[in-house]
Amino acid sequence: MPVREEAWPPGTPCWVDCQVDDPAKAGEFYAALFDWDVQGGGEDTGGYLMAFRDGQPVAGIGPKPEAGVPSVWTTYFAVLDADASAEAVTAAGGRMLVPPFDVMEFGRMFVAADSAGAPFAVWEARAHNGAAVHSEHGAYTWNDLHTGDYDAAKAFYASVFGFTCAEFDDATMRYATLVPPGRTDPVGGINDDTANGAAPEQPYWLTWFQFDGLDDGLRRASELGATVLMPAQDGPFGRMAVLAAPQGELFALLDPSRMTGEPPAIKDRAESADG
Repeated sequence: MPVREEAWPPGTPCWVDCQVDDPAKAGEFYAALFDWDVQGGGEDTGGYLMAFRDGQPVAGIGPKPEAGVPSVWTTYFAVLDADASAEAVTAAGGRMLVPPFDVMEFGRMFVAADSAGAPFAVWEARAHNGAAVHSEHGAYTWNDLHTGDYDAAKAFYASVFGFTCAEFDDATMRYATLVPPGRTDPVGGINDDTANGAAPEQPYWLTWFQFDGLDDGLRRASELGATVLMPAQDGPFGRMAVLAAPQGELFALLDPSRMTGEPPAIKDRAESADG
């Protein structure tokens, strides 16, 4: 199992956590589904739980910031300077939901909404680098934005993180991958949900977890109280499905061993806001 022991490069999704009404119950659900070892939840951490695989951190589970808001998974982007990134967010038309603050000795972060209202977070690593395990069974492997304001989203994330957007040439969807400056591999994506007539009322970042043997995973998730929203289907990136956990937060499963066909070709590689 490869283990990351240093901070993630800027712009990379480096951590995911969910905010729910009952973190302990959510911890039980994900521990049973992904074989996580869920620890913490004391007063000193504000009820925040850490999930581990083989002793390495993979995700967090915490209480909602206020009652009545939906249960969600949140994607964190690595940054070198959270305060400078917060200024970039507001300059690009986003807004702060939780302004920058220190998380004890572990790092500095904020939570923001992009120009269309999709929440996300950033992480300036100190003692905690983020996820030490990635892209293996039981760990997150991909993060993408689902939005009805596709062009504005591409411009916003290019401006804030310097991403180059590479758009697929596919008649059935509009999808762009996000490549940080100085990199060649994409780290996330943006999906135009209006292409299939199902744009969400609230745009959101979707966390994809790798699950080897996806159909078994769906059966297990259903037994544990999850709802399958998009049944399993094979595609060029693997076999995939989307679910809602028992407390309502959306997440997706991907089995990359079940790839069928060729990935769509890149139609356009737009320059970043800095380029």
